[in-house]
Amino acid sequence: MIEKIEKLIQEVQDLKAATAEELEALRLKYLSKKGAINDLMNDFRNVPAEQKREVGQKLNVLKQMAQDKINALKESFEAQKAAGEKPDLTRTAYPAQLGTRHPLTIVKNEIIDIFSRLGFVLADGPEVEDDWHVFSSMNFAEDHPARDMQDTFFVESHPDIILRTHTSSVQSRVMEVSQPPVRIICPGRVYRNEAISYRAHCFFHQVEALYVDRNVSFSDLKQVLLYFAQEMFGADTKIRLRPSYFPFTEPSAEMDISCNICGGKGCPFCKGTGWVEILGCGMVDPNVLELNGINSKEYSGFALGMGIERITNLKYQVKDLRMFSENDVRFLKEFESAN
Repeated sequence: MIEKIEKLIQEVQDLKAATAEELEALRLKYLSKKGAINDLMNDFRNVPAEQKREVGQKLNVLKQMAQDKINALKESFEAQKAAGEKPDLTRTAYPAQLGTRHPLTIVKNEIIDIFSRLGFVLADGPEVEDDWHVFSSMNFAEDHPARDMQDTFFVESHPDIILRTHTSSVQSRVMEVSQPPVRIICPGRVYRNEAISYRAHCFFHQVEALYVDRNVSFSDLKQVLLYFAQEMFGADTKIRLRPSYFPFTEPSAEMDISCNICGGKGCPFCKGTGWVEILGCGMVDPNVLELNGINSKEYSGFALGMGIERITNLKYQVKDLRMFSENDVRFLKEFESAN
């Protein structure tokens, strides 16, 4: 037993390691529960009584020597690593915190995900547009109020160039270069010449969806709307459709959902009605199909559009629209858990 201990003492004194992996292997070989020193500790009970004192002392010396040697090698590796690293003088003096997704981005991605499950694909288009794609191709009359300077931002040197007032222009651009079936979702930023307040802004975000194919009916639209509402706001959500008017759809409707705060019982948020309006929709007007090169006698379709800020308000009860664009870190941090 004493000979084994002295042999291990000599081995430990000569230990060397070129890498951290080799050092870990040495630690396991000598100091782990299945290591050589622990095996000797287990055999100690078989040592004759008259030798226990001497053997015990040598075992303690061996164990301490092995621990000191492994620690010394470890410190040597760490010192070499630190010496090889040059300080980054461009780093800030304090830890840089990770950011989070913007609440509008969180909700936009959720909307896109829901419609993607129904086969809708993303489509995009320019924010600086021409009058044709924003208005004329969408069946807006020449004297329609939306063309008025009070609602639309025009480029002064080019009267036909404007900042898009809705993402319907993306629908037009897709229809004019492709034939049905068309099934797209168009998220993006839009602009309107409005006074900035807690409930309105000169720019905001929309998501519009378009489906054109043979035999598309209003019942198809209703089923898509119900699926979206229940996926976004919960399985118990109810919807109702109210007749409305849009130049690019006929018939047209506004869609309300049962208030997700009071469950439809009535509260200050829904003004006691139990319902909250979230989007506009309808069957694509045949004129829009024809204007964009699609045979309205062969194909039909539906379209819907919603404001992302509106949906975000419903989900998170943000009462001031301006907070979405002020970049207040305190406000944005509230959405860390929603990412």
